[in-house]
Parts: sequence; structure tokens; C-alpha cells
Amino acid sequence: MAYKHGITLLENPTSLTPPVTAESAVQIVVGTAPVHLVENPGSTVNKPFLVHNLAGAVKAVGYSENFESFTLCESIYASFYVKGVAPLVLINVLDPAIHKEAIVDKAFTLSNGQGVIDEEGVLLESLVVTNGATPLVKGTDYLVAFDDYGKPSVVKLSSTITDDASLKASFDKLDPSAVTKADIIGGYDAVAKQYKGLELIKNVYPMFNVVTGSVLAPGWSHDPEVAAILQAKVRKINGGFNAMAILDIDTAQVTSYDEVLAWKNQNGYNGEQAIALWPKVKIGDKQLHYSALMGATIAAVDADNDSVPHKSPSNESVAISGAVLADGSDVYLDKEEANHLNGNGIVTLLNWNGWKTWGNNTAAYPNTTDPKDRFISIRRIFNWWGNSFILTYFDKVDDPTNYRLIESIIDSENIRANGYVGRGQLAGAKIEFRQELNPATDILNGKITFIQKIAAYPPAEHIENILEFDPQMLTNAMFGGA
Repeated sequence: MAYKHGITLLENPTSLTPPVTAESAVQIVVGTAPVHLVENPGSTVNKPFLVHNLAGAVKAVGYSENFESFTLCESIYASFYVKGVAPLVLINVLDPAIHKEAIVDKAFTLSNGQGVIDEEGVLLESLVVTNGATPLVKGTDYLVAFDDYGKPSVVKLSSTITDDASLKASFDKLDPSAVTKADIIGGYDAVAKQYKGLELIKNVYPMFNVVTGSVLAPGWSHDPEVAAILQAKVRKINGGFNAMAILDIDTAQVTSYDEVLAWKNQNGYNGEQAIALWPKVKIGDKQLHYSALMGATIAAVDADNDSVPHKSPSNESVAISGAVLADGSDVYLDKEEANHLNGNGIVTLLNWNGWKTWGNNTAAYPNTTDPKDRFISIRRIFNWWGNSFILTYFDKVDDPTNYRLIESIIDSENIRANGYVGRGQLAGAKIEFRQELNPATDILNGKITFIQKIAAYPPAEHIENILEFDPQMLTNAMFGGA
């Protein structure tokens, strides 16, 4: 290391604006992460991490802009860099004990006593550096740390190594290509007694007391089997909570807007708790799956509206460079083409005075026209209201079934509803306890039933203005109304 004498200056990277919080749109993201960059890579596998900022995400699972290999980083980038929203729950399935490959005698050269091993994903605990046939001792002969690109940077310590020495390195490195959709889907490991992959969704609330708003798997949800599991797992989480599955349509197979509907229907992207997206997005030289951007956009819209999901995420400006296919080809849709997709339950992108999200319908449309299952914003209001009801009144479970209990729930809910109505976030909401819904047999068995009606505002999807020529106006203008 250089001998230091005098004044030294260092520069920190520019800090990001602190993210805003959207409690109604917490994202659970399942995928792969550059866990070689964290202190104990093995501890990150199939374990949910709740993160509130970029630093927390980097500490939990690492960060790399190699989005193709490390898919969790798409959501980290979209949420913290592009939209500035939090929190995220990150679930990494890339296991450094399994998803790895061995590299033997990788040559690298020192320059002024320092050199870089040109590989990403190196597991440092496995690294062995040799000088000729002589193994070098870490901490004695050399130091090693990751550089800004996630590659090992080696600095010589021993005087027995020349400043321009040619060295070799053997190591294990992560192999993200070894991760399969089975790892993402997960399940229950009866031997390890551990949930894995998407099955870990059920662990999030018990671990963090956080209710999810969206579940996504960028880089994986374009696989129909993964999408099917995602659509199933967002229903009745922990026996009661509901969320939205944010799904990508395969942009490698579907290369034209007129092919999207057939592929969507053939592959079952049709749930009312799902948002189907096409195509991908480009930001500078980075390519992201649309689901990562949409998850962050939904959270940003909610954060701007007091975490009340009454506003549609459609027609929201997004800071992207373009819409693209998997091969990087640009996609430009005119409004009629984009509307064709919208009319078939597909959300897309429209370049209209800047790039915008475009589409209000869940993946269930047009097979369902029920507003609560058709419109994304109304579906999310119902999810959010139901989830809030569970959280608010769970403490009343097992209280005596008496008039005081019933009255307290009715009064509390109606007061809560009036607040949202007064702020223009709901058209109306009212809860009732009806005798015909509560027969004596139910009450004797400890069950009481309420009925609650909710009216959420649909998005103003179509605004029409009828223009008409008025000859009288012309006459008045020319002759002063005489």
C-alpha cells in the first residue's frame, strides 16, 4: 500500500433522495441476487429481507446491474433509483452452495501491485491465488476485495511478489443460469423443514407484520408455470390477505402487439388479482422487465395518495428511454394499438408527450366486466380494504359476542369510511349487521357476519368532448348580435 503523508481527499457517491413509503403497495420480489457481495452469502438463501432503502438492500442481498443474472436487482433499481419508493421484501433463491461453478487457474496480471480477476460472482472464501506453483496466503501475501463492478481486486502485500506479477486464481463462482423455475416456485422442504421460493410469501407477515400489496418475479413471471403459481399465491395469504400478481408477457416469444392476446389466453394470464404487462422497458443501456417498473410505479402512486390505492397506475409518467423486446428491438405503439391491448386486459407503454404507463384493466378483462375485478384500482381498493379490516379488528376475535362488539365494529368502520369519502378517495362505504345473515345457529357456533358495501371511483378511462359549429356565434361576432 502507498505510504501516506499530507492531505488526502475522498469522494462519496451522490446520495439518493430518501425513498417515500407506501404501506398499501409493499412489494414481495422473488428472484436471484449477487449474494457473493454480502458478508455471509449462504445466509441469504430462501429468507425474506424487509428493506427500506438502497443501503439496506445492498447489505441484505448485494446489488449488481447485471439484471439478466441477478433479477432482484431490477426491482431494487426500479424502486430506489427510478421511483424512490419503499419498502421491498426481497427473497433470493440463488444458493451459493448449489448454484455455482468451479474456475481453475484463471490468469490475471498485477499492475503497480494491483490486479483484477475478470469474473463476476466470485465466492471470496473459495479463492486461492498462486504465484507460479506457490499458493499465496490471503492477508499475508495479498488483500482482496470487490471493486465497483463486483469483481475481485487483488493488492499485493508481500515483497516476494513483483509489482507486475502474472498470477493465477482458482475459485467457485455463482452460476445464476443454474437456477430454475422450480427454485422460484419453491415449496416446502420436509428435510430442512423450510419453505422456499414463492412459498415464503406466507412467512412475510409473521416475520415483519407487513401486508403485501404486490408480488412479482421479474425475469421469471413470463414463464406460464411461474405466473400460474404467482396468481394462486396472492389469494388468501395467511388465510386472509389478498395482493396483486404483477406478470410479464414473454417478449422473446411475443414480438408484435397483435400476438399478445393469443399468448396471454393460451398461457392463463387471466386472473382478476393479476396485472399482465407487455413489453419490456429500457432505461439508458439497461433493460428491465416491465413488472419491476410497474411494482415501483404502483407504490409511488400510492405514496402520493396517503397510501390509499384509489388512483389507477395508468397514464403515469415513467422515466424510461423506451419500450423494447427481449432482443432489444424498440417497440412503438400508437394509441389505437395500445388501446387494443388495454381492451384485452394487457397494460402497456405509450409514448405520448413522454413515456406513460397505459392500461386500467386487470388480466381478467374482458372475461369479467365486474368493476371490482376489472379495474386495477378498484381491485386494489377491495384488497386493501379487506386487508385493513383484518388488521384493525383481529384483536376483537374471541371477544364476547354481544351488542357492544357489534356496535364498535359498525361505528368504527363507518367513521373510517366517512373519512375516505370526505377526501374523495371513495364514493361511499357502509357496513351493516343483518339478522338474516346471523342465524342463531351461527351465533351459537361463535360466528358473526357483517355485510359491507364499498363504492370506489372507476378511472376516467374515456373522456369525450362533442364539438359543434355554432352559426349564431359567428353571426354575433360579425354583426354584434344585431
